[in-house]
Amino acid sequence: MSVESDSVDLVGDEIVERVARAAVFAALAGAFAYVSFPNPVSPAPVTLQVLGVFLAGIYLGPVWGGLSLALYLAAGAVGAPVFAGGSAGLGALLGPYGGYLWSYPVAAALVGLLAHGTSGLSKPRDVSVPRLVAAMLAGTVVVYAGGTLGYAVVQNVGLYRAFLVAAVAFVPAEAFKIAAAVGITRTEDLGAA
Repeated sequence: MSVESDSVDLVGDEIVERVARAAVFAALAGAFAYVSFPNPVSPAPVTLQVLGVFLAGIYLGPVWGGLSLALYLAAGAVGAPVFAGGSAGLGALLGPYGGYLWSYPVAAALVGLLAHGTSGLSKPRDVSVPRLVAAMLAGTVVVYAGGTLGYAVVQNVGLYRAFLVAAVAFVPAEAFKIAAAVGITRTEDLGAA
């Protein structure tokens, strides 16, 4: 007696591919956390993490870009050394710079939404430069808001002081990251839609 069995796919290939891409961009954000420079006007270091946020939104779109950075936060929360300077754990998420981290999934989703709209994911190099820049500026506002609020609450300082330390001090670095993201989208195809 012969029994035939067909293979059963529990998860479609498209979902597996998107989860894999989300994991790659989460890892990229973690790798970018190790590129760190002291900020002469803020106690928070300058890292390239926000570049990872931008790229996740641009290449994965709003849903998977946001999920990618949520995966990044989950990995760091359980102990993977993926936050700035190789830090990890709930202490980093609840510390003075935790507001930045919490803002990353929202910022990536917003960048993806503004870059691609609601009609589907287009190739990043097909998105106009003004639209890319506007999307990343909006994402930056989300990151700065999260960083400012987190810093103000944890350090028990006023919003104005927190804004100077947690946002204004990073404007030149963000301009560089936006320019880098535009350059990457114009030269590389990182496997977008």
